[in-house]
Amino acid sequence: MVDDETLSRDAAPESSDADADAGHPDPDATLPDPDAVLADAEEHLPGRSLTPEEYEHLKRSVAELTPIFRHDRSYFVLGSYGTPEVRRLQLVKDRLNRRRDAYAFLMVDVRREWTNTYLKFRLLADYADRIVGVAEHDGGGFLVEQGTVVTEPAYFEKTHFLKREYDGLDADAIDTDADPDDPYSGMQTPLFELADEAGRLHTWRTESELEACVEELP
Repeated sequence: MVDDETLSRDAAPESSDADADAGHPDPDATLPDPDAVLADAEEHLPGRSLTPEEYEHLKRSVAELTPIFRHDRSYFVLGSYGTPEVRRLQLVKDRLNRRRDAYAFLMVDVRREWTNTYLKFRLLADYADRIVGVAEHDGGGFLVEQGTVVTEPAYFEKTHFLKREYDGLDADAIDTDADPDDPYSGMQTPLFELADEAGRLHTWRTESELEACVEELP
């Protein structure tokens, strides 16, 4: 899983106008209840409770979840935070934020005082209406998140995968360390097959095709 503290300044996506005011929020929509969020967080910590530090930091961070509740549709965009890959995550996020009353976000967009990255991921995945995974290869922290998505039925059922394929691509069109002959691990392949059977696998090769995949998302 991506650790916010390990992200370099260059890898962090730039903010956009859509981040500040994505879509058309409904001011009368239900806002996150701090006590409910804290209770949900504790459900993800079997065998122990929140530490006092985790409790206080999480309570102060609840306000960052407000956009998820204020908009009609929310999209949690996952993927690799490598320098070229994160630009495509930003592209997916920006295209989704052009939709009416939609809020798309990356994990690093939720920045404040989260001492437990695991809890941060689980709560964002809990509350988002859709999870969008952009897969380009078998590297990066997204592998851990893919494993969590497939083992949690509630997450898998709302996840769409945007999988990059390399057939027919010239070598100079590949700007990552992906092996075009074998880009994905044996653990990822069954996950993509499950998503394909469920009608939630979208494939792309170029950025223009990636944009077209975004248009297919509900």
